[in-house]
Amino acid sequence: MKKVIVVLLVAFIIIQFFPIDKKNPPPTPGMDFLRIKKTPPQIAKLISTSCYDCHSNESKYPWYSDIAPSSWLLKNHINEGRKHLNFSTFATYEPKRQAHKLEECIEMIEKEEMPLDSYYLGHQDAKLTMEQRKELIKYFKKVKEETERAMVF
Repeated sequence: MKKVIVVLLVAFIIIQFFPIDKKNPPPTPGMDFLRIKKTPPQIAKLISTSCYDCHSNESKYPWYSDIAPSSWLLKNHINEGRKHLNFSTFATYEPKRQAHKLEECIEMIEKEEMPLDSYYLGHQDAKLTMEQRKELIKYFKKVKEETERAMVF
């Protein structure tokens, strides 16, 4: 038993030498969802607080991002989040894709699948009330409709 503990401790120390890359891509204000869609401040705050750490190029890395293996899990969440939806580069999406991404946002919020429960552990301020969820859904539906109307000439 003592040997197992020593091996685990040594392994834990060794993996600390493999840090994650915490550098965010450079900001792209002209492509950011909140700016291009002229999001009202109250809604922008909700989206920034509850979505932007994983779904933008503005991730803020908490203290546990310095400790492997939790840092690896965190980086994987961020990479996956950006791959599925990156609010920082929203303007690069074709209008049809923008509408689809907004539909996915609505669905994820309605089903309470986003933000992830695990995200709340270190980010209590990101926890959305039912009223906040309704506000976000209403806003995303409005922006989706505007996007779809702009596609029809």
